[in-house]
Amino acid sequence: MREKKAPRESLIVNTDQVMVNDLNNYNTLFGGVLMKKLDNNATLSARRHARVKECVTASTDSIDFLYPITQSDSVCVESFVSYTGQKSMEIFCKVIAEDMITGERRMAATAFLTFVALDENKRPIPVPDLVPETEEEQFLYESGKVRAESRRARRKHSQELTQIIQLEKPWEKGANKDAS
Repeated sequence: MREKKAPRESLIVNTDQVMVNDLNNYNTLFGGVLMKKLDNNATLSARRHARVKECVTASTDSIDFLYPITQSDSVCVESFVSYTGQKSMEIFCKVIAEDMITGERRMAATAFLTFVALDENKRPIPVPDLVPETEEEQFLYESGKVRAESRRARRKHSQELTQIIQLEKPWEKGANKDAS
């Protein structure tokens, strides 16, 4: 029987300020900057849950940008394991923006990422089961099976797609035909 852990045991909270070089031409936080913060946080949650040296990102399932983040905001990323399979962990991330002048807090983004724990030979290993405790954790856990099935279907589609995607360089298309 696999070990069981509560989501709170994998909780990572990281708050940071928004710097001017983090802003896009709309003076809001670059999506890519936020994505890096999410991946960093989620990696730590996965490693904390599995208690391993390495976890790899298997997929970034979704990132929903709900509210723009500006330079006057702080960015708080909270992440924890929300669902587990035999060898994979779904990590839920929420991004709370806080206006440092007014103190107003807003849910700026949510995201789901999937990680796999690796052994010293870089092989996937089983991860502990999850025992949700709060209403939020229970909701995420119960809806996790549907998201896992969706990931499997999307992965199958991606594998099929890779069989027909061309790898030749666009500027070389037709060059081989001319040489014949």
